[in-house]
Amino acid sequence: MKRWRLPLAACLVVLGLAVPAPAQAAPAAAAAAVSDPASLVNPLLGTSHEGNTFPGADSPFGMVQWSPDTPTRPPGGDYAYTDNTITGFSLNHLSGPGCGAMGDVPVLPTTGAVDGGATVGFSHARESASAGAYSVTLDNGVTTELTTTARSGMARFTFPATTRANLLFKLSADKATNLHFTKVSSTEVSGSVDAGLFCASAPSYTAYFDMVFDRPITSTGTFDGGNSVTFDTTGNRTVQAKVGLSYVSIAGATANRTAENPNWDFNAVRTANHDAWNAVLGRIAVTGGTADQQKVFYTALYHALLHPNLLSDSDGKYWGFDRRVHTVSGRQQAQYGTYSGWDIYRTQAQLEALVAPQQASDSAQSLVNDFAQSGQLPKWSLNSAETNVMNGDPAPAVIADYYAFGARDFDTAAAKDAMVRQGSAGNGIRLGLDYQSNYGYLPSDGTYAPGFYGSVATQLEYAAQDFAVSAFAGALGDTAVRDQFANRAQDWRNVFNPASGFMQPKLKDGTWRDGFDPTSSDQFVEGTSWQYTGAVPHNVRGLADAMGGNAKLAAYLDAVLADFHGSGGSHADLGNEPSIELPWEYDYIGRPWKTQKTVRDVQNQLWPNDPANWRVGNDDLGTMSAWYVFSAMGFYPQTPGTADLALGSPLFTNVTVTLAGGGRLVVNAPQAATGAPYVQSATLNGASWNNAYLPAGSVINGATLDLVLGTTANTNWATAVSSAPPSYGGNGDARPPRVQVGPTGPIGSGLAGKCLDAAAGGTSNGTRVQSYGCNNTAAQRWTLPGDGSVTQSGKCLDVSGGSTADGAPVQLWDCNQSDGQKWIPRGSALVNTGSGKCLDIPNSGTADGIQLQIFDCNGTPAQQWTLPRARTGATPSALAGKCLDDNAAATANGNRIQSWSCNGSPAQSVTVPGDGTLRILGRCVAASGSGTGNNTPVVLWDCNGGTGQQWAYDATTRALRNPPSGRCLDVPNSGTADGIQLQLFDCNGTPAQQWNLPAA
Repeated sequence: MKRWRLPLAACLVVLGLAVPAPAQAAPAAAAAAVSDPASLVNPLLGTSHEGNTFPGADSPFGMVQWSPDTPTRPPGGDYAYTDNTITGFSLNHLSGPGCGAMGDVPVLPTTGAVDGGATVGFSHARESASAGAYSVTLDNGVTTELTTTARSGMARFTFPATTRANLLFKLSADKATNLHFTKVSSTEVSGSVDAGLFCASAPSYTAYFDMVFDRPITSTGTFDGGNSVTFDTTGNRTVQAKVGLSYVSIAGATANRTAENPNWDFNAVRTANHDAWNAVLGRIAVTGGTADQQKVFYTALYHALLHPNLLSDSDGKYWGFDRRVHTVSGRQQAQYGTYSGWDIYRTQAQLEALVAPQQASDSAQSLVNDFAQSGQLPKWSLNSAETNVMNGDPAPAVIADYYAFGARDFDTAAAKDAMVRQGSAGNGIRLGLDYQSNYGYLPSDGTYAPGFYGSVATQLEYAAQDFAVSAFAGALGDTAVRDQFANRAQDWRNVFNPASGFMQPKLKDGTWRDGFDPTSSDQFVEGTSWQYTGAVPHNVRGLADAMGGNAKLAAYLDAVLADFHGSGGSHADLGNEPSIELPWEYDYIGRPWKTQKTVRDVQNQLWPNDPANWRVGNDDLGTMSAWYVFSAMGFYPQTPGTADLALGSPLFTNVTVTLAGGGRLVVNAPQAATGAPYVQSATLNGASWNNAYLPAGSVINGATLDLVLGTTANTNWATAVSSAPPSYGGNGDARPPRVQVGPTGPIGSGLAGKCLDAAAGGTSNGTRVQSYGCNNTAAQRWTLPGDGSVTQSGKCLDVSGGSTADGAPVQLWDCNQSDGQKWIPRGSALVNTGSGKCLDIPNSGTADGIQLQIFDCNGTPAQQWTLPRARTGATPSALAGKCLDDNAAATANGNRIQSWSCNGSPAQSVTVPGDGTLRILGRCVAASGSGTGNNTPVVLWDCNGGTGQQWAYDATTRALRNPPSGRCLDVPNSGTADGIQLQLFDCNGTPAQQWNLPAA
């Protein structure tokens, strides 16, 4: 979520340093693995500069976070390291959000007269925070010590000797309402508050508490917004308290307390909590690194395991999304809540599953339960309510992440059903679904339900999250859902403008919105187009191709990562989610040494072991911390819904992850050091490994990666195309088919009788494009699909090597949308936009077979070309006498497109304008609802640039194929009767799928 902006303090220039012999770092001295990781945790990290974490006591994924609050009350954590007074110690907190919530039932120890508005000074010199415990001696002389169990807290207050030792219950703090406080007995109080005002949402839960003391209360009192209890500490200065919390009832809070902490042994509870943290933190053991790096690492791991939180009481009861009480059942051990979906699907969910698979399985089942109770997989839930904060549809990706990383003990069939239903029908989460279905993107001038914003960012979120659904369905063996969502996951292409090289807003009419500025946040969420253009984590290969190749993507990454402090709209912000995947994308384009260097610089500059100089923004319920943990281990979960791991390099000489099944994922790097980030060579399970990723099975079955690290870049390791981590396009193809419908025919030269020609009718990469006598063969049939390319037989007219020099030869090559394949008509010339030079016949030669070139534009006949024109006319079927027809020549949206006897009427006058569409009477021929399945009906619809309106024509088979679906325009059952509505169907080459487009 939204974070602070650090003033420009340092500038990183990402350099790839090629050297003849990379220097190998000396092996680090042998060291023992960390045996007590909980002792290294410093919860004060992240409590400054809007990190918004909290320093108090908690348990892994616990219900209670008993922690101090300070007057500025940063959102969620409620504690600012720069403050010097404490207002209370409240029972629950969020770690690192961008909006405030929780901080319920603050308790403040004071002495003397009761003052409900009291705050008490403190010093960090008298403060101690560790995993599961917190203590501070306040300026009023009271020492407060706190620890927790999963659903309860325990405090030890040591007062000065006084008859007026008070505990103030500031119930109205954090805008809580409906306050209740009852003295149950001389040693017990209970109560409740309504709370949950997250990002201005309505109160969403009731927090119930029951607190007992180890000595009698001498008096009680009230003040505006709260209550007080007073003790006499003249004889015994220590007052102990135990508190149970519940979101169901006071009885539940009481039961939680008695079940988890029946005795009065504070030290034993604190030790047990320390041990509980060691059990989960110890799933990742590290050796080596500096003392500061170890502390930052285990603190980050700790922060990543605070959420989601227990909702169910010790008896299994919990308050559900339907505002009813439910009971955990079946294999599920507990119900969890509070999911910062927009954040955690990127890193935290994967880490949670890796080190706490049972909790992650229960978390997945909790989300499934939420859907069953509300009809929604939550986007950003606080306890048992949706807050409608942020954008996208992240919960499916969270569930898919859990599964991919080994947390699989949940109802996967119900989870898949929920994902598909949410992704296919509007339910208040996936806003703009109709546009996504009909247009293939979210237009910036669309009309949306309240809460929608950031059309381009949301489209990119939907694409990544659709891929996660695809991956999950594929893992479960559902190939139909896998393919459906994999295809839709490529809709990012519809908001990528190859002319600008950026993701940018598009209007409903399919045109780019005027006034685009890539440094603006308009139509983006917590970022700019500079930061979001790389946001295609599932298909980085496709993004590179769309940009024009690896060099273009590398240039973009070099520019945006030249500074990663969020200092300007053209630079990355590695302290906030939209940018955190960017350094890893170098792995996909043959430059892994740049990933290694950039990630190390981020670690060094943004993650100090110093609470006062924290440089990361909102921790967002462990998301940023999880990024650090993965990066420090040397790998990163780039692709949502998979366990593919892009490689960097570790900070430690050894990292050992104990997996759910008992296996181990081990990374050995004897030369690891702060200044040695560069991989020189690697082996995986004893065999040479020259790839910039770990196979997905590594997190399930285990693996051993041995790295040799050095101080200078090895620019030869893992640079081959085959060395890149996997990318995923539609139907398993990282390059979805290009639209090929457009004006088609010969391109005639200004030199009499000559045409543009593919030498010998060739279609392979590198085929010469030449001047040749016009002969109307397939070698001279060119298509202008409307995207700046000139195509033939699935290849593009291409300037060899993307050269911009005079005389650079022209050839056929795989279409990749590079500048060398972009052409615009200018008068009678055909200008290559990458060079500004014209398509030219060298020396105005008139012989057959002269290879064409680019050359300075000069207006001679050697640079004059006659292009194919848009065509209008009948489109006959191979079924005798039948034509493509608009029923009754009507123009209403949804009117039937049918097969009808050819009659030359306006209903059969089809225009091929060159933008991939087929048009009748000013409307477009479309797959209904942008459907992609067999039997999807074909209709007439307002032209909107949607994927359902795109058609590719194969001149050889005469098929009209809809690229997003991969299916062909079809007359059902090869019927010959008039009025049969056309459909999409698997391409089969029968006459029912053969069409003759209008002649040029």
